[in-house]
Formats: sequence, structure tokens, C-alpha cells
Amino acid sequence: MAHPPTDDLLQSRPEGLYCAAGDFYIDPWKPVQRALVTHAHSDHAKPGHRHYLAQSDTSALMRERLGLDPKALESVAYGEKRRIGSVTVSFHPAGHIPGSAQILVEHKGDRWVFSGDYKTEADGFCAPFEALPCRVFITESTFGLPIYRWPDAGGVFTGMLDWWAENRRRGRCSVLVGYALGKAQRLLHGIHTACGGAFPGPVFAHGAVLRMNTVLRDLGHPVPETAPVGTAAKGRKAAAEKAAFRQALVLAAPSVSGNPAGEAWLRRFEPYSLAFASGWMGIRGPRRRRAADRGFVLSDHADWDGLNAAVRATGAERVLATHGYAEAYSRWWREQGLEAGVLETAFVGERGEIGEGEPERESGSASEAEDAESPAS
Repeated sequence: MAHPPTDDLLQSRPEGLYCAAGDFYIDPWKPVQRALVTHAHSDHAKPGHRHYLAQSDTSALMRERLGLDPKALESVAYGEKRRIGSVTVSFHPAGHIPGSAQILVEHKGDRWVFSGDYKTEADGFCAPFEALPCRVFITESTFGLPIYRWPDAGGVFTGMLDWWAENRRRGRCSVLVGYALGKAQRLLHGIHTACGGAFPGPVFAHGAVLRMNTVLRDLGHPVPETAPVGTAAKGRKAAAEKAAFRQALVLAAPSVSGNPAGEAWLRRFEPYSLAFASGWMGIRGPRRRRAADRGFVLSDHADWDGLNAAVRATGAERVLATHGYAEAYSRWWREQGLEAGVLETAFVGERGEIGEGEPERESGSASEAEDAESPAS
């Protein structure tokens, strides 16, 4: 692995990515005094820091997910500049999930951008990615190989509607799995839009998804209404509950697959068809391991073309790649004549979407599952 020189504006330390000129960390994975956080997924937003600075939507999401003391949270708007020590920082849209941000760090005319997680495709749901001119761009590389090229999202949502229609015709429930924060709400918004604003059947959601729906809706994001799974049984006999589910779409968290508790939760929907929405569904292994009937290729991360477009748009002289195919991706840029290397971090990207790791519970405080599996392994 290549390590940045010690005089770099941003440096990798055991606690996370550190800025000595401002005495803060960006998305640290160990407790620190001051943390700047790009977004509320749990591989980037950790509990235990003394002070947090984040975009306003991310702050609200962290309060819900991490149970943080509001006094420890400071919020900023996109584009708002803050002076910290001898540097100026600002948060800019990353297009990953609502509230997600790239962090621009400026110091004595030098400009570094930490991308966090991002996608360059506008989805009509969260603020679109903003290309920021800089000298050094730190990019994720979750899907940093040429085999990862996303199909048109509109066609994917139409495919989901067709799958749901076929399941209704066959009298089976449609269970669609996606991250509880960000992906599930994008799925609801995209399907709702694709069907003209009126769902063709009842829509239920896992408790972890419902909590995030509520927070994002309160923040002004266009999240269609869904019902708790348990409401299908209220005042009904078992046969009536089954009948309701056979026409329904159920939005589920990744933890419902691959473990006994999740499998027990799924049994209430039998007969059902299980589908996953993730960039990993473009290859066979993850779908097979999750025993999915369908896999929809839909990611909240940039694909190969998106990553390359983002790097070029920054005009960066130097690129540091992190989490994902970082070594291969940085090597490719070196072959193009750009100074590029690997920055070691503890981030995992989109691995949680194939359902490994900590369960997302139906009730109580829950954070995004942190997963240990990757198609590259």
C-alpha cells in the first residue's frame, strides 16, 4: 500500500484521516475530539467522538441512528464555509444519499477534496454530485473496475414494477431488500415515480426502513408513505393477512437474509419472491449466496465511468483511492499518467447491501449493518 507523505494536508492515522492544520479528523473510525462526517452510514459515522460537524440532514440522521447528544453536533449547509484552525472547510453534495457530502479542505491556496461515498448520476431524490476543482482528490473506488457499468435507472425501476406485477399475478409477496438508509427511500421514490405516483398494490416496510422514512420525510425529502408490516394483521385472521401480503411490496433491510432471525421474519410473507437492489447484483456470486430470486443492479455509488468522470472533472493533479478496488483503480490512473496512490481506511462501501453483518432490528435504536463480505474476496 502507498502512504501519503507526512507533510500532506490530510494524513492517514490509526484513528482516521487527520488534518493537522485544523486538528480534526474526517470520518474517523476511532473516538477523537473533533470529527467532520460526510454522511450517516455507519462505516463513516461512528459514535464516541466529542464534537461532530456535518451537513444538516446528516446531523439529523446521526441523532436518530447514534443517539447523539445534540450539544455534540454542529450542522452546516451545503457550500457554507467554516474556519477551523488555519484551514477553511466546506461541505458539498456527493449524490450518495440525502445529506451526503464531499469535504473541501483549503489551506494556503492548496485544495484537497475528500469525496466520502458518491455517485455522479442524478436520481431526483438527493442533491446531485458537485464536481469540485482541487489539487488532490481522495476518491472511493467501491466499483473501481471496468466490469461495473450501471444500466439506466429508469429501466431498472420499470423492471421492478414488472417483477411486482408478475408476483401479484402468481399470488406471492414481493420482498425487495435495500439499505435502510438511502437505498430503501430511493427505491420507494423511484418505483412511485415509475408507476405514475400511485402504487399498484399495498406497500409495507421493515421497521428499520420505516424509521429512516420518517426522519427523511420530516427533513423534506419525497419519501412515499408505507405501512408497518404488523398493520396487515390488525383485525384480520391469518388468511386475510396472507391475502394482503400476496399483492404487496415489502421493503426490507439486508439483515432479513442469511440469518435465522431474518428468515423467521420472512416466513410471514410466504409465498414470496426475494429480490436485492445493489451494484453487486451485476455479478452472480452475491445473488446466489443470498438465495435471491431476482437481482436489480442499482447502486448509490459511482460505477467505473462515473468514477472516471468525477476524477477528470476535478482537474486533480493527484488522486488517492480508498475502499474497494483501490489498488487496481490507482494503478489504472498511474497508467494514464496521473500521480495516484492508495489511502488506507476502514470504510466498506456498499458491501452491506448483500446482507452480511449486524442485524437491523424492527424496533429500538439501529445502525446500518457493517458487512464483511465483498465479491472481490
